[in-house]
Amino acid sequence: MSSSYLPATTESIALALEAKDPSEAISILYRVLDDPSSSPEALRMKEQAITNLSDLLRQESRGEDLRSLLTQLRPFFSLIPKAKTAKIVRVIIDSVAKIPGTSDLQIVLCKEMVQWTRAEKRTFLRQRVEARLAALLMENKEYSEALSLLSGLVKEVRRLDDKLLLVDIDLLESKLHFSLRNLPKSKAALTAARTAANAIYVPPAQQGAIDLQSGILHAEEKDYKTGYSYFFEAFESFNALDDPKAVFSLKYMLLCKIMVNQADDVGGIISSKAGLQYVGPDLDAMKAVADAHSKRSLKLFEVALRDYKAQLEEDPIVHRHLSSLYDTLMEQNLCRLIEPFSRVEISHVAELIELPFDHVERKLSQMILDKKFAGTLDQGAGCLVIFDDPKTDAIYPATLETISNVGKVVDSLYVRSAKIMA
Repeated sequence: MSSSYLPATTESIALALEAKDPSEAISILYRVLDDPSSSPEALRMKEQAITNLSDLLRQESRGEDLRSLLTQLRPFFSLIPKAKTAKIVRVIIDSVAKIPGTSDLQIVLCKEMVQWTRAEKRTFLRQRVEARLAALLMENKEYSEALSLLSGLVKEVRRLDDKLLLVDIDLLESKLHFSLRNLPKSKAALTAARTAANAIYVPPAQQGAIDLQSGILHAEEKDYKTGYSYFFEAFESFNALDDPKAVFSLKYMLLCKIMVNQADDVGGIISSKAGLQYVGPDLDAMKAVADAHSKRSLKLFEVALRDYKAQLEEDPIVHRHLSSLYDTLMEQNLCRLIEPFSRVEISHVAELIELPFDHVERKLSQMILDKKFAGTLDQGAGCLVIFDDPKTDAIYPATLETISNVGKVVDSLYVRSAKIMA
């Protein structure tokens, strides 16, 4: 940063725009910010300079410089309205967020801003920065810290009745509890978010986020049809805004179709007008899974999981449901293969199903324990012995029913005799 300042005027801003390279433009804008003038026009030009400088530093991936800029601007914030301060802080934090691999820097930045807003008694800004910090902590999987921060923030915001911020916080709390696998609390927080959202106008992006979370919770409860309808609503909201989250909504829609045995519909959805806009690895992954499901092929399923690991296994929501689907598919295939046999070598079953011996042996033992079929594993001979389904003898239920009826008769006679004696 140069020691000599430039006057905060339109000409200085234009000079930065005309600069040959970004470094020169950044240097000019820093000098504009050094102008000691605090006239309304100078303040307005400085705001413009801050916006331009944030964009340039983001393009140059200079996250630390954005952090120091926010610290440097603190005296300037005392000269402008609090609403404009909040806007500038949000713009700079958003700029840092757009630089890849800066999640730790964003957390440090938000913590510094929370301390400053507490010292300056800027409650409105502090609450929003704390909500942003909680979201970053959740993304970083620091769940306990995020939860303790949110629990205090929720009480404070409810007291102030700031509905729009309350929707954000309740939705964030729902996502946090879901990550911790606490579904009852996650549903309760989502219901609170919906209640607050019904009382105000909610921007489409936020409404889409609520619908997306609703779909995820319904899918988790195996209510895939309702989940599909929520994912569709979320997709429409995000698609209208060209939001990158639209592809995730579409991906989860396809997942719901596969889970309700309607894998044949997946191709039609992908080739629709809306689906063609998002053709890429995510949709290709779901198409591969749908094909494997339609053909009831575990081998194709494993190929899809291997080829699209980032899209399937690294997405926790898709991975959880596909694990369940894979287990169901494997059980169905194994039951179909062992049906003709009373005794069969496990290696032969593994060869038929085209899976590793250990994998098949482990699954068969699990199915026997879960009473999916009656049998035992003879590990010495490497065989599976299947028993005939034991037929229930009808005499035992009939005898129990007779004893129960006799008991009722005896009770009735006892009541009558007690009345006579009385």
